[in-house]
Amino acid sequence: MSLIDQAGAVRSGEELDVAKIATFLQGIDGSLQGLPTVSQFPGGASNLTYLLSYGERELILRRPPFGAKAKSAHDMLREANIMAELKPVYPYVPSVFATCQDRAVMDSDFYVMERLRGIILRNKLPPGLVLSESDTRQLCLNVIDKMIALHKVDYQAAGLAHLAKGEGYVQRQIAGWSERFRNARTDDVVDCEEVMRWLAEKMPAADVATCLIHNDFRFDNVVLDADDPLKVIGVLDWEMATLGDPLMDLGNTLAYWVQADDEPQFMMMRRQPTHLPGMLTRKEVIAYYGEQTGYRTDHFDFYEIYGLFRLAVIIQQIYYRFHHGQTTNPQFAMFGHVVNYLDQRCRNLIAQSTI
Repeated sequence: MSLIDQAGAVRSGEELDVAKIATFLQGIDGSLQGLPTVSQFPGGASNLTYLLSYGERELILRRPPFGAKAKSAHDMLREANIMAELKPVYPYVPSVFATCQDRAVMDSDFYVMERLRGIILRNKLPPGLVLSESDTRQLCLNVIDKMIALHKVDYQAAGLAHLAKGEGYVQRQIAGWSERFRNARTDDVVDCEEVMRWLAEKMPAADVATCLIHNDFRFDNVVLDADDPLKVIGVLDWEMATLGDPLMDLGNTLAYWVQADDEPQFMMMRRQPTHLPGMLTRKEVIAYYGEQTGYRTDHFDFYEIYGLFRLAVIIQQIYYRFHHGQTTNPQFAMFGHVVNYLDQRCRNLIAQSTI
């Protein structure tokens, strides 16, 4: 059985006009003859990802969800432009093949990039992949090192200084996510006011630094070499990349970092294999990151609680759509309970905090 991440059948209602796409791509590269075989990768609460196969040659197409209205939340050209500018200085970014704004081809902007064939880790290791405890630890460090390398990129030399909004990233994030939660709250979830008030009161007066941040750095956005599973060959999903505070980026990552000794409710949310023997704990990740970057992490409570609250807002925004009948996906039915749990988890951490 291949360890390489596989695409499946295209989901109903998310089909593409393959003939129009093929004509567009052939206009860019005449060697792309005929119609590609189209399949779709799992996920898709955010942007949709398709595999276009021309025999041995494979391309990836990314487009917004069908019916998406808020371009700012699904700006495909922004994502593609960041990738193109970042590629020369951060080689783990897939090469962008083409971008398209032509509504005669598709009802939305989209882009096409090279496929990085490799292993993507989700909540469990793929069948056939066995890692020792020491291998797992090394893999964990290798993945964290790619985030650290991103945070050390000279964004000005890469031509990405235009992403900057100036000092005050932390304040903008706390205000923005608090507003998003209040706008998306439903009457069957907690109000999160205690958490939002604490974050507003405890946020640092200044950003730790300004650097290029991914904002969704997780194992399932990392591609591993199929022949050497400890080696990272790619980092995916640059939709939310921007310039901001690196500790906020780490806080976002740790919101998904469910470890082996976590309580059952948090363990049920796990979507990456951070529970395996050999994986660093959250405290170990924070300590390692601080050692490698020189950033002080002794008051990390704020960033950890921020990451969990931000995740709660993202989940609540999805649940709001389900609650109001804008989506019928049954997996979203329990999301209100998840938000309530994350609020409680934040309040527990606040009670233990020394800042």
